[in-house]
Amino acid sequence: MDVVYLAGIGHNVVLGTAGSGKTSMAILRAAVLSDCQVSGGGPTLLITFNKTLGTYIRFLAKDVIDRVTVENFHLFARGYLNARGLMSGRAIAGTLQHRSLVGKARLQILTTKPTDPIVQRPTSFFEDEFKWMAQHGIRTLSQYEASERIGRAGARLTRLQKPIVWEVYDLYRQLRTDAGHRYNNDDIALAVIDAFDADQSSRKYKHVVIDEGQDLSPAMLQALAKAIPADGSLTLFGDVAQQIYGHRLSWRAAGLHPPKIWMFEENYRNSKTIAELALAISRMPYYAEAADLVTPRRPSAEGPKPTLVAFSDEASETQFVIDRAMASRGRSVAILTRTDQQAERIAARLTGTVQMLDGSMRSWTGGPGISVGNLHNGKGLEFDVVLLPYLSATRFPHPRAIEVDGLEDATAADGRLLYVGVTRARRELIITHTGDITPLLPSETTLFTRVTR
Repeated sequence: MDVVYLAGIGHNVVLGTAGSGKTSMAILRAAVLSDCQVSGGGPTLLITFNKTLGTYIRFLAKDVIDRVTVENFHLFARGYLNARGLMSGRAIAGTLQHRSLVGKARLQILTTKPTDPIVQRPTSFFEDEFKWMAQHGIRTLSQYEASERIGRAGARLTRLQKPIVWEVYDLYRQLRTDAGHRYNNDDIALAVIDAFDADQSSRKYKHVVIDEGQDLSPAMLQALAKAIPADGSLTLFGDVAQQIYGHRLSWRAAGLHPPKIWMFEENYRNSKTIAELALAISRMPYYAEAADLVTPRRPSAEGPKPTLVAFSDEASETQFVIDRAMASRGRSVAILTRTDQQAERIAARLTGTVQMLDGSMRSWTGGPGISVGNLHNGKGLEFDVVLLPYLSATRFPHPRAIEVDGLEDATAADGRLLYVGVTRARRELIITHTGDITPLLPSETTLFTRVTR
């Protein structure tokens, strides 16, 4: 692995499979680069996928990264814009404010175009489209018209329909400005790009290291690339199989030019049987277009097959998950769900200390115990036992994702979430469902031990 640490200035991309030690490599690279006694060393920023992973990394590496700043992208962006005097007042529209303003803009345009089928689409459609536009640096109608929408295959817009969406977008931005908000959580990356372009001062960080970088948008990566000086470096660690937001190799779209891509295929985390399930998932049809997918090698560690437990009603399923987690709390246990609401309902019924995997985490509790959160916040983490509840055909892929993105793209996104959940488990994996099982799981009977309750 020394070749990764000795990579020179500029852009570096390291791709690996789940369990290949990408987070550990990211931590060690950041630690080495931050050492001023090492040739070329200097102030280093380690960017994490979310707050939960950042908290976990601080716990995991507390003895080796005391010189490294660990932040998620949005914390970095807010801090930089604030330092440039660009965060006064209520600069960022919150999630509910943003949704309200998008809905208001749609309704105003609908009064002038009451029969237009595009404007009749739900507010969630426009939220998702505006997010994609910001993440891919779309700033003008001509750029939007010329762009190829990656994702949303089941509801793709024609070139003639895009001006209507842009009209809603223009009105939304005007309404947001009138409400005193400069940015939302998606287009803040574009503001950082613009601020760096105008910033002639010395950069705060010489090196930027990104963990779980496959899910940062092209605009985020462009912003981070501008955060380093000419003699600095940006290193992205990622796993295409875990790419859940549809950017499809965002580092390419961001214009990064690594002289070489390092590939790590060894799986050091999962038992052989869990890794075999993950490998089967990566061969499902919804992974067909995943370029640069690193196929994991089967580890040698033995373990029980993943258990697939079927229920006739969801109340019984929930009680089973709770009882099984409580019985296993002498080890590290995670219950990972598709939605926050599912996680919160389960956590409320657990007794004793429960670690919630969400943005409010300020410290990490290592060792035995129960953690509960959504699949997104499970990224980069690992546990002895993982329970994945509610993987029924009616809940996975998620109905709202199907409504907004169409069945094809919802299947691809939730399929990758499934891969994330499965590969969090070191030794034991339990999947539960009520009624028919999700079609996103492989059908090979040899991969599971099946139980009906």
